[in-house]
Amino acid sequence: MIQLTHVEKSIASKAGETFLLRRIQFAVAPGEFVTIMGPSGAGKSTLLGILGMLDHDWRGEYRLLEHDVHRMKPKERIELNKKYVGFVFQQYHLLDNLTVAENLDIPLSYRNVKGSERAAIVADTLDRFQIVGKKDLFPNQLSGGQQQLVGVARALIAKPRLLLADEPTGNLHSDQGREIMRLFKKLNEEGTTIVQVTHSEENASYGHRIVRLRDGWVVND
Repeated sequence: MIQLTHVEKSIASKAGETFLLRRIQFAVAPGEFVTIMGPSGAGKSTLLGILGMLDHDWRGEYRLLEHDVHRMKPKERIELNKKYVGFVFQQYHLLDNLTVAENLDIPLSYRNVKGSERAAIVADTLDRFQIVGKKDLFPNQLSGGQQQLVGVARALIAKPRLLLADEPTGNLHSDQGREIMRLFKKLNEEGTTIVQVTHSEENASYGHRIVRLRDGWVVND
């Protein structure tokens, strides 16, 4: 499903070129559940941003399904993201001017789901995540944990082929975190390919394989 070949990312600094990722060779098969681990600054979130086509400033080759992402223009990559990818962000990335229900509706609108169907899917998702009572609230009226739950719900609502998650349980209490990981496990068993970034060995145990990064390099796969 995913194939990265010699992917690199660097930024200009006073000392010259500083590499955030170096010669990344990385593959994920359809239906895999892969965890990316490593110390802070290893390049984990940077790599996830490239996989999600949110970062366009990198070198190398990236193939997603039958698409050569490295040959595509940024606008085309964004459309590919909307079609196939769900993303759980560490910092939520909810739209402040939209209610919880409206935030959940956005991924469905990208996939051209009919309005009547969207309303039913949003209602089911609100119930599934036990946030029905929050549906008319705005993100700034929610706690960090509640925003994280909404972020997870938004990533999953359109049943993406690929789910990317950056510290998906970081702002949740232990029981909520385990519930989310069990949900990820169930989705994976139903065919969703998952790549997660986490510091949690417990969260990593839900997946099939761990890729470890250090200083921008893959040091163990």
